[in-house]
Amino acid sequence: MARSTAKGDTGKRKGESVKKAPRAPAGADAPTSYAEAQGQGGETHQTTSDATMTLTSQQGIPVGDAQNSLRAGPRGPTLLEDFQLREKIFHFDHERIPERVVHARGYGAHGVFELTDSLSDICRANVLGEVGQQTEAFVRFSTVAGSKGSPDLARDVRGFAVKMYTREGNWDLVGNNIPVFFIQDAIKFPDLIHAVKEEPDRAFPQAQSAHDNFWDFASLMPEAWHMVMWQMSDRTIPRSLRTMEGFGIHSFRLLDQDGNSTFVKFHWKPRQGLQSVLWNEAVKINGADPDFHRRDMWDAIESGDFPVWDLGVQLFSEEDAAKLPFDHLDSTKLIPEELIPVRIIGNLTLNRNVENFFASTEQVAFCTSNMPPGIDFSDDPLLHGRNFSYLDTQLKRLGGPNFTHIPVNAPRCPVMNFQQDGHMAMTNPKGRVNYEPNSWGAEAGPRENPARGTTSFAAGFDGPKQRVRSESFSDHYSQARQFLRSQQPIEQKHIGDALTFELSKVTRVDIRARAVSHLLNIDADLAATVADGLGMALPEAAVAAKPTIDLPTSDKLSILANGPKDFKGRKMGIVLTDGSNATLFDALIDALEAEGAVWEVVAPKIGGVTLDNGTAVAAKQKIDGGPSVLYDAVAVLPSAAGAALLAKDAAAKDFCADAFAHCKYIGFSASAAALFDAARIPETDAGFVQLAKPKDVRGFVVTCRALRFWPRETAVDLDAQG
Repeated sequence: MARSTAKGDTGKRKGESVKKAPRAPAGADAPTSYAEAQGQGGETHQTTSDATMTLTSQQGIPVGDAQNSLRAGPRGPTLLEDFQLREKIFHFDHERIPERVVHARGYGAHGVFELTDSLSDICRANVLGEVGQQTEAFVRFSTVAGSKGSPDLARDVRGFAVKMYTREGNWDLVGNNIPVFFIQDAIKFPDLIHAVKEEPDRAFPQAQSAHDNFWDFASLMPEAWHMVMWQMSDRTIPRSLRTMEGFGIHSFRLLDQDGNSTFVKFHWKPRQGLQSVLWNEAVKINGADPDFHRRDMWDAIESGDFPVWDLGVQLFSEEDAAKLPFDHLDSTKLIPEELIPVRIIGNLTLNRNVENFFASTEQVAFCTSNMPPGIDFSDDPLLHGRNFSYLDTQLKRLGGPNFTHIPVNAPRCPVMNFQQDGHMAMTNPKGRVNYEPNSWGAEAGPRENPARGTTSFAAGFDGPKQRVRSESFSDHYSQARQFLRSQQPIEQKHIGDALTFELSKVTRVDIRARAVSHLLNIDADLAATVADGLGMALPEAAVAAKPTIDLPTSDKLSILANGPKDFKGRKMGIVLTDGSNATLFDALIDALEAEGAVWEVVAPKIGGVTLDNGTAVAAKQKIDGGPSVLYDAVAVLPSAAGAALLAKDAAAKDFCADAFAHCKYIGFSASAAALFDAARIPETDAGFVQLAKPKDVRGFVVTCRALRFWPRETAVDLDAQG
């Protein structure tokens, strides 16, 4: 059903003095306590008693290796005894209250998951076994770096977290819209987030990575550069939450009734197709409507245009994994679909908005460790750290261990155990017995059930306890190159533009040079483009642990190769004035509604306009409050007098100029020429479609099915012309 919302936004300055922190002398006068070392009265003074400062734990214990978790062998599981990992993540998880440290800016909706292809032959989980079974779900989308008040269109990774209330307990598939991550080991997660968040002395920049600290960290972490390519791509400025893919990131295990294991990677593929915006457009959307993604999702669900994702799985054995040219336990790597195809097994439909944002979206608690029997973990070290971290985070955010008593977190199946009391306990065991084993017979309460209960894969491992990174994790650039070269030319240009923009905000020249040195290991042309854009000489290439391999390209990695096939669910802005052609307008509305598209009238006054046949049409947006960045395509249909009026208005001229600069398809009536001239649009091109008579509008709507008229971009970009 068509939706219409049209009826009815370093360095010291000259003259500044710099107050130096007091330096403690070496020896006896060095601080003797944590409080003394940190100073008093709210000031923090870092003490340096010698030239080399040793990193320690909060207990003062020297740290010998802060790069790797303690694990059993190079590819073995992370060990619970790693107190350094425990303390570092424990402290990080408790840095903020009550806002999430990461993923604070979120938006959620209710839905249903339906299984369409059974995996019962390889997985005992009920949710993946019974075709046609429908499972209630809640999904929370989010940005990562920004606070709750940050804008929707920040360049950032997007969280894609799905809670399924299965018959065997909650399954939390907590992923992102990008299939890889910046780091390989969870012990580096606090450092990553500290680096990308606002700088602690000045508390800015907010919700962006374009600053010294992030790029300093990234330029010192070769493993991050595959993810950096994704971050600098259009994936991090999606057009809508509805037009994003979702990924479980890690390898998991599926276990059958006999405990046999099959590795799996999870994918959410949007039936709406993939779509993004341009960076200049994102900046202006944030100014025009910082809630752009939230509003889009709310409106779609309220109108009955329910977004749908297909759940796909990549299934592979230990033998298959051994043949891959990389280690699938490395979260900075993906498995190309050409190597292991994605098998679609179900679909997720979001069909109900929340009734109260705080009760649901803010209080929902996801834990990667929440899995029904039949789904298990691999030995991915980043996944192991997440399993520890998420539960710890909920304790801090939601006040205690009973957060599962909150309705949005409560399982929909029976919950029976002997846990009791604690902060905000809503239920407690009834009767006399609150322990097991016990001998109270009929009053004994729940008992273990080996047949139904969770079992873990009986993985064997050997090797010494050590802090080490597996040699199989050391190819940092090959998949980064594969991703770049899998993009279409305009997408590759956008990656270069993004890198140049972000690094231009870095004040230290050495950090810029280190960043470009990594690009040389990915693609020499990209490195040269970025260096030229920054006005710097090419540095030497960063030292690579392994040489970069030319891997086959993959169309599945490109947004443009996987875009929408129609204009359904997308939005057109229609500029009208008094005296606009009623027949043309009616024909356009009919064509848009037949397509299943959304439309809004933009007019000089919010009260609307009167068409040339006397019909009154309400406006959704006033011209200076409804810029073209809010729309996927525009139609400019003023009367001659209306065009002359709009030609004097700065906002109206910006509407047209931005639509042109952002490569949007533009339908127009002949009288719009005066407005285009005033907006200094140099000339029309094939992205302009003149609507002279009603029969022209259908062809225009069909033309708009393509995302943008990309050939225009090189004509309006100085860097491209150079």
